[in-house]
Amino acid sequence: MLTLTNQRGQSRWRRRLTTALLTVTVLAIAPAVARAESNGGVRVMPLGDSITEGTQVPGGYRIGLWQRLAAGRYTTDFVGSQYNGPGNLGDHDHEGHPGWRIDQIDANINGWLRNSTPRTVLLHIGTNDVLQNYNVSGAPQRLSTLIDHITAAAPNADVFVATIIPLSNSGQEAAARNFNSAIPGIVQSKVNSGKRVHLVDMHSKLTTGDLIDGIHPTANGYDKMAAAWYAALQSVPGSIGQGPGTSPSPSPSPSPSPSRSPSPSPSASPSASPSPGGAGCSATYAIAGQWDGGFQATVTVTAGSSAISSWTVGWQFGNGQTVTQSWSTEISAGGAQVTARNAGYNGALGAGASTQFGFLGTWNGANGVPTLTCTAG
Repeated sequence: MLTLTNQRGQSRWRRRLTTALLTVTVLAIAPAVARAESNGGVRVMPLGDSITEGTQVPGGYRIGLWQRLAAGRYTTDFVGSQYNGPGNLGDHDHEGHPGWRIDQIDANINGWLRNSTPRTVLLHIGTNDVLQNYNVSGAPQRLSTLIDHITAAAPNADVFVATIIPLSNSGQEAAARNFNSAIPGIVQSKVNSGKRVHLVDMHSKLTTGDLIDGIHPTANGYDKMAAAWYAALQSVPGSIGQGPGTSPSPSPSPSPSPSRSPSPSPSASPSASPSPGGAGCSATYAIAGQWDGGFQATVTVTAGSSAISSWTVGWQFGNGQTVTQSWSTEISAGGAQVTARNAGYNGALGAGASTQFGFLGTWNGANGVPTLTCTAG
């Protein structure tokens, strides 16, 4: 028979055993979650916005870049807190954040570098500063500051800074060219200071004919970006290892950087509940970025259990918002009511498949998420 003392002793033993097992479980699982696709290769961080993420072509330039690296027998490991792309993309990790500007990337960069410890950084950023008309004249200085923070946190990393790709809107393209014109001087100033920073002329590699929606590249356009990145990487010894038959260069540990309070990340407003899927499709609305008087939103359209040939999404703004520019859709608006129809290239969706369109808008006072309807054809 167990005495009360024995029962208490066994209870304490069970609690200690449970705690020990939980501790062992956490220690065993955590590294696998943090580096699910790590292959021990040279750690490369694709860093930027939706063009890094691969909007319109999930995986974007990372698909073609991975293929070229594999064909060249380089062992590389894409790193970052984000994950997307097709099944045949060998490594889905990246640090691409749709809708984000330079300042928003900068507010989070130290944490990302600490967590991912990249050997090489591929930076394409500034498009949303132009699209959102966010103090565009100050964008070069913001880029310079971001590069300084990257090189301070990861002084042994090679940082490849790209000029941003073209935009179809003539006014925005003029602003993009003006921004790009400052980048060579910024990069050279870092080189003169002994930093491992390299310029990649990405703008000249694409034309507006390579854009699917006036902003994001087609699959062929993304592949042109991949070719430009690959050529740049090959030109800098060690940035992707030493090639076939050699061990990859060790990843540098970031130097401790002064702690600073990051500015608020662009937390997207809560997405609206998906529209009913009974009509053959559903749609979900999310605010990708918001600033004084303006915002950028994305809408994801998903086919139901059957393939569809077209779609129409409708909603009514409740706070006086207006749409000023859109891509990957044909938008018509009458007062608060907005109707978005598929573009010529993204109406046909297989069962369960998705596409995405976006727009810039204005708001004043409130910017609530509307309820959407989706009708399939």
